[in-house]
This record gives sequence, C-alpha cells and structure tokens, in this order.
Amino acid sequence: MFADKYFARYGQYHSLIAEVPDGELKLFIMIPCFREPDILRTLESLRACNLPAGVAEVFTIINQPEDCPEEISRFNLNTFREVSEWNRKNSCSRLRFYTSEPVKLPRKWAGVGMARKRGMDEGLWRFNQTGHKHGIIVSLDADTLVETNYLTSIETHFRKNPSHAGATIAFSHQLENIEEKLREGILLYEKYMDYYKLALEYAGYPHALYTIGSAFAVTAEAYMKRGGMTRRKAGEDFYFLQTLPQVGKVGEITDTAVHPSARVSDRVPFGTGPAMQNWMTDSADLRISYNIQAFKDLKTLFSQHSLLYQISESDYQYFMNSLPPSVASFLNQEDFYSELSGLSNNCAGVEIFSQRFFQLFNAFRILKFINFSHAHFYPRQALDEAFGELEILRG
Repeated sequence: MFADKYFARYGQYHSLIAEVPDGELKLFIMIPCFREPDILRTLESLRACNLPAGVAEVFTIINQPEDCPEEISRFNLNTFREVSEWNRKNSCSRLRFYTSEPVKLPRKWAGVGMARKRGMDEGLWRFNQTGHKHGIIVSLDADTLVETNYLTSIETHFRKNPSHAGATIAFSHQLENIEEKLREGILLYEKYMDYYKLALEYAGYPHALYTIGSAFAVTAEAYMKRGGMTRRKAGEDFYFLQTLPQVGKVGEITDTAVHPSARVSDRVPFGTGPAMQNWMTDSADLRISYNIQAFKDLKTLFSQHSLLYQISESDYQYFMNSLPPSVASFLNQEDFYSELSGLSNNCAGVEIFSQRFFQLFNAFRILKFINFSHAHFYPRQALDEAFGELEILRG
C-alpha cells in the first residue's frame, strides 16, 4: 500500500478504530478531544451536514497525558461513554462516527500536536487500507461548529482540484452569548489574521495561508509526503501548513466555514486562546499590530528575488545596498548569501530557483524578519491604521 513505509517507522501500528474501513471512504474528519465539555455540539453540527457522495468518517480521539490528574481522567472517561452512546445512535451508512477510549500520550509530547498527529495518522492508516491515496483527512476541533455544506464543500473542492495537496477552510469565531470585551477581542484577532495574510500576499509571498487547526484538510498522500503532523505542543497547525506547499498547492475553501469557540484558554503558549486571555487580562493590546512598512520592505526583496540566482558575492553586496536597511541588516545577520549560494548551485534554472527561494525564505523566516524589523527599525502600528494603508496599497 502507498503508506506502508510511513507506518514502518512505528513497528507494528495499532489502529484505534476496530471496524474495517469502507471501500468508499473518501473523507476522514479527525477531532482531538481533551477535557472538552461541548464535544456533542460539534458532533451534532456534523450530523446535520448534507451527506457527501462518498463515505465520511468522524473520529473523536479522546486523549490525555500519561500522568494526567485523576479528575481529568474521570472527565475524559465520562466523555468517552457519552460520545460512544451518541455515535451508536447517530451513525449512518455514509456518515459514521467513531471514538476511542482515552489515549494516553507520552509525557514528553502530550498536547494538541501529538493528539492531532495520532488522529490524522489513523486517517492515513484507514486510507492506506483502502488504497485511496487521494482520500481527504480533515482537521477539526472539539469546540468548533460547522455549516451544513461543510462535508460536501470539502469533497467538491478536491474533486475539482485533484492536484491540490490540501486546502484551508474559511472560519469565523462564535460570537453568541459572550461578553462584550471578549467579542471585541476575537474580532480584533480575526482582523489581525486577515491583515497578516493579506500583507504577506501584498509582499509577494506565494504561500500566504491562514493556519487554524480546526480549518484545514489534506490528502492522504500529501500528509504522508509531508511526514505527518508535527508533535509540537503548540503551533502544530502553523508548522504543518507552512511546509505543506513544498508537497503541492494548498487551496482555499471559501463556500463553507467552521466556527471555533472564542473561549479564553491557557492550554498552549500562543494562539487564539492565549491571545484572548491576554486581552481579557489587559496583558496585550490587540488594537496594535505590525507596522505595514515591514511588509513594504519585504516586497522590495521579493519583487526582485530572481536576480539572486547564481549572483556573485560582489554583485550580491551591490544588491544589498539597494535594499531597505531593515532587510539588508536582517540578511547580514542570517548570513543569507551562504544559503543562497547553496540553493543556486542546486537549481538548474531560474524558475526552479524561484520556487525554492520561498522554501528558503519561508513563513518562519518571514516571521523572524518581521519581529527583527520591529525590534530594530519600526514601532508597532495601530491595526486599523495599518490595515487601512494596506488596502490602499492593494488597490
């Protein structure tokens, strides 16, 4: 089977779902669940979906660290019983619901990244059993609601775009029955995410993506080629999605949406939950964001990056003098020319070089530059002001 080598790393893989996958399995929706009080709302929203043409499976992977406190263990065990009973009553031939007894994760890796990986690996395992390398593994969260066309929209996107490795899914946070300050905070956070993605597009970065753990899908083959989900305890969605374009094109599904909770959380060190916690405790001001000038500087580099193909060291120094000081200073700090030389020597032409340049100057390096530029060159800027300037620049 196509993923046998991937699973060979595990020795003997232990499947979490006992039932043999249906030969018509096309969608596998994976939901990590740790101490989640409202998982049944998420499952209900999935049950209300229009049924896809193929078979869809929804897998709730209840998980906890191996040294989990007894109170949480009892909570998770009760969740397993409730979800199991709900699944039994609500599964049908084309939409099947599964769960697992609480999976104990190694203390070193226990967290949402490892849980997401274990659940997505299960999806890959099941597609490997059917031989469907174009099967779709979907990442969702246990505090997230979906729209009725969720399953059919994902299915349709990949049918119409068979070359896509993956796709992000539109999102907006739940705003009902939350206090006004939290509502203001989550709308500011969404605006920041829009600003950052659009600013990267303006700068000329070809792989600008939203990176929300509950809002993406990937083909089984691309998931395997990417090496699976990272085990990071936070930011696993960012690290996975920002490297997925190395496997193939990542599209955008915009005719449906997911709706994550806007809740405050301290489970991970960064992301939506911590951002809301910092906002609610006045530890961070979401009305302030990155200065648009940093992205304008980046655009100067990206717009002429092809000139760097097989550039000599003397010409490189001349090129550096033409760049904004923030970019030139950053590239000097990174010793970028040595990396650039190695890249040029391994590219047969400028077109290949151009593609691989953005693997070298990828989303991680961009973020590093943005933070560097604000530490040494630019003050932070009001989000509304920066977004307004960006809209003018984008025309």
